[in-house]
Amino acid sequence: MAAKKKAAKAGAGAYAAGKAVRSNDYVQRLVEDQELRDNLRNAFGSAKKAYGRVNGKGPAKALEDKKVQRELKDAATSLKEAADALRGQKKRKRRKGRLLMVGLVGAGLALALSEGLRKKVLDALFGAEEEFEYTATTTPETNSGSGSTGTTSESQPVGTG
Repeated sequence: MAAKKKAAKAGAGAYAAGKAVRSNDYVQRLVEDQELRDNLRNAFGSAKKAYGRVNGKGPAKALEDKKVQRELKDAATSLKEAADALRGQKKRKRRKGRLLMVGLVGAGLALALSEGLRKKVLDALFGAEEEFEYTATTTPETNSGSGSTGTTSESQPVGTG
């Protein structure tokens, strides 16, 4: 009778554990996400290789070994990627180049389309433009014979006469 109660209790515990696993988001992600499993597998493999190289050496010599450093770095990178995948964080792509390109094109269009902005930029680069007014030092010639009927462009068209 005691064995039946133990078996029932164990069965109930297994059922509860299975129900908890099915409702756990992390476990579901681990089951569904192949990349997450690959990252965990890579991290484990790298750590195992690093441990194999360190085994038998002192800690000082182990840390000087470049292969151990590379394996530990690979393991840490894989673990970080796996942790980010578990948290649901997506990999951030570097978009600085694209953002810079869009900014430069936008600035070029703004300069091409806005005369006021062009003037401000030219003034900032080359200094303010000096206003230049021409004043004549000579007086214009006056016609002394205002009574004569000469052919001028004001009185008659060219070619008639």
